Amino acid sequence: MTTVGFAERMHGRTAAGVPRWAVWAAYATALTALPSGIWRIVEKAGGVPLLETDPSLYAEASGLAAGPWWYIITLSVVSEALAFLAVGLVTVWGEVWPRWIPGLRGRRVPVLAAVIPAAVGAVSLLFLTYMMVMFAFGLGVDGNPTKLVVHGWQTVVFWVAYAPLVAWGPLLGVLTVHYYRRRTAAAPVRALAGATR
Repeated sequence: MTTVGFAERMHGRTAAGVPRWAVWAAYATALTALPSGIWRIVEKAGGVPLLETDPSLYAEASGLAAGPWWYIITLSVVSEALAFLAVGLVTVWGEVWPRWIPGLRGRRVPVLAAVIPAAVGAVSLLFLTYMMVMFAFGLGVDGNPTKLVVHGWQTVVFWVAYAPLVAWGPLLGVLTVHYYRRRTAAAPVRALAGATR
């Protein structure tokens, strides 16, 4: 069984007309948030010292940076769930509402119902690129020195975990454009087929 065949069994059948590159891009998009989520859970909930543990830094940190373990786990799970939605742009469940949704099951998903949230998400995720560039210079989003401190091997682990986030927005943007073009190109064909019956 191929990797794509296994993925289709796990996440749904690929929609008609979707090229292989788009399927791989969707699965890559779904995985962009996973390393950082694991990093957060291991550091915060697992107690592994992936950050500087100076208590004064945590005392000065904002509520989000020093949040409780359940917040970190929730953030990681929600981030991964949102990243996984990119798979819907290449599979059947992104074109026809699944059976488990009452009132909508079996109906076609309106193109803009998928495109607008995906486009807003793709543009919003470009902010992650800005954040990573600022952090590379030792600055936070506000331009002040960051309170997140990593040294030595911690730096390597941090960048391995967080660098994939930079690809999330661009990959989602490409998939969104592809989804829109594919669905709108297929609409006239369906209308023509209906008119000739």
